[in-house]
Amino acid sequence: DDVLALEALESEPEGYLVGIGNEREGERLTRVKLYKTSGKVDLSAFIPILEALGLRAVEEIPTQVLGEGKTYIHDFGVLDSRGAVLDLGKEADNVSATISAVWQGEAESDSLNRLVTLTDLDWRQVGILRALRKYRMRVSSRYTEEYRNDAMVDQAQVSSALVHMFEAKFDPDRAATDEEVDEIRQSIHASLREVTSLDQDNILRSLLGTIEAIVRTNAYVAGRTSLSFKLRSAKVPEMPKPYPLFEIFVHSSHMEAIHLRGGMVARGGIRWSDRKEDYRTEVLGLMKAQKVKNAVIVPDGSKGGFILRRTPANVDELKAEVSTQYVTFMRGMLDITDNLVDGTVVHPPQVRIHDGDDPYLVVAADKGTATFSDTANAVSEEYGFWLGDAFASGGSQGYDHKELGITARGAWESVKRHFREIGIDVMTDPFTVVGIGDMSGDVFGNGMLYTPQIKLVCAFDHRHVFIDPDPDPSASFHERRRLFTTPGSTWDDYDRSLISAGGGVLDRSAKSVTLSAPARAALGIDDDAPADMTPAEVINRALQAPVDLLWNGGIGTYVKAADEGHTEVGDRANDPLRVNGQQVRARVVGEGGNLGFTQRGRIDYAGTGGRINTDFIDNSAGVDTSDHEVNIKILLGLAIQRGELKMDGRNALQQECAGDVVAHVLYDNYQQAQILSQEVELSAQRIEAYDDLMQQLE
Repeated sequence: DDVLALEALESEPEGYLVGIGNEREGERLTRVKLYKTSGKVDLSAFIPILEALGLRAVEEIPTQVLGEGKTYIHDFGVLDSRGAVLDLGKEADNVSATISAVWQGEAESDSLNRLVTLTDLDWRQVGILRALRKYRMRVSSRYTEEYRNDAMVDQAQVSSALVHMFEAKFDPDRAATDEEVDEIRQSIHASLREVTSLDQDNILRSLLGTIEAIVRTNAYVAGRTSLSFKLRSAKVPEMPKPYPLFEIFVHSSHMEAIHLRGGMVARGGIRWSDRKEDYRTEVLGLMKAQKVKNAVIVPDGSKGGFILRRTPANVDELKAEVSTQYVTFMRGMLDITDNLVDGTVVHPPQVRIHDGDDPYLVVAADKGTATFSDTANAVSEEYGFWLGDAFASGGSQGYDHKELGITARGAWESVKRHFREIGIDVMTDPFTVVGIGDMSGDVFGNGMLYTPQIKLVCAFDHRHVFIDPDPDPSASFHERRRLFTTPGSTWDDYDRSLISAGGGVLDRSAKSVTLSAPARAALGIDDDAPADMTPAEVINRALQAPVDLLWNGGIGTYVKAADEGHTEVGDRANDPLRVNGQQVRARVVGEGGNLGFTQRGRIDYAGTGGRINTDFIDNSAGVDTSDHEVNIKILLGLAIQRGELKMDGRNALQQECAGDVVAHVLYDNYQQAQILSQEVELSAQRIEAYDDLMQQLE
């Protein structure tokens, strides 16, 4: 057997081979053999794979094969969880295939793999249960992953039946009838009645309910790089409100992702999230904001986010991994999305459909994906998706939001309205600002170049705190412009000779800093406050500074209500910086970035007389512009199909429309701010209507 395996190893591109068999005499162990080139295996990496399968390694005998190269045979003697040899048959192939898949990175290694040795399930079928478990963790964290694994293993036959029901419902080759699916469903219910543990019953029933809520999957699409489910959100057990209409969950051994949408026609950005445990909660909050933001366009709100399961330490490797997993996300969604061919809806191949026609799917740039539009559109072209390069707005053949400065300019329509009501003309009257962000960013950079009258007293990002107690508006404006046009600039690149006395640039990694008297005065820090502060404490004070404008052009939630806890905010990284709305002394707030305030934090701030709208009002110009772009591309695409226009002509015509698009978008923002301002004046006259509304809601 070893000779045959070594001969087969020569043709294995991965450089390893797994064999398995039972001893016929002696101690009676199951032998798991790893045939490997390029040196010995790291036992600390391999033995956990066996243990995750429920196997106990009794011994390991390494043998070096003579000849060229470093070929080894690692011979493991193992027993199952009962202390017995494995009952090898089909199980032998399943075990060896699982080990190979884990070693190659195609499958994950966790205790759910015990099902491979306890049932007839192979590693791909266990992968379906694992993806369902991962999704359940994003919906409800009531049980830990390991506790859920134990429940599925303890009730192995129910777990096996769940997979068989999934296959009956979605395998296009099997094409099971509704009656066959229902027969399996009834057998699962019968088995669940025999489960004595309430927790295990809840875990298994939630898995069953989730399978019922799934309407599409790419599980049977050849060559897929991930496993994706499309779910009708309202039918998912324990689903927190508000319910999206649909969501797509994408899972692989390298990433996870979620895409939530509020309607059949919806649009919103895709972000790379660093909130690995609760990224769905983050995306849900953003989708809620997007729904309101999209009031100025036809599509409803949507939002997507993905996380990396492995985060490389090297910056270049990290960028490559983010891009790779972004593509995995796009593929996972397009695998199960309908296409339009000559005006006819065409369902994706190898996908059973349990919902109606659904061909509209668009994405956009967001946090961590600002340069990925061309990448997404390349995937769209590969799939022959009907939207082509309208799938992801922006990119090389779209409107460059940073170049247009559209999001910041839209937010300034709100800011100008607020200032106009207190007698300040931002184009002629100097005013003081505290900002969140840095000049290399789109929304912050463009926002701080909107008018030369800005006196930027303080700004911060994740690296630095910039303080200029008494800035010269003209000189500081030109220096900010220089930073904006310098790729990769930070506040540390600011010309120190242009900073007023007592100012400077603080490193946020510093243990403590001592602010000058002018800096303390500019930030409104009391005399009894400590002389030495941490950078986080300085930022906390800056958010409370008595300035004219607080401009949010960054990422994070920095203001909450007094009766809200930090855990309710869901942004642990900024807990030390955060203030209550009542503590913000800026006269006006401009929300160029998302989620800078909690909604209750806005109410808290407005209650003190502060002037604020919301993020989805202030920064709606970005999505408005993207929607114009997509609609222009769809319209001109019809002319291209008829041979009346070439792609170069389309691109030129689209750019010619840029000025008109910007004008339309900014007028939308102007009108939104105007209407809200008028409603504030009239609201006191409508108390009876509000009382009626509250009674209806109750």
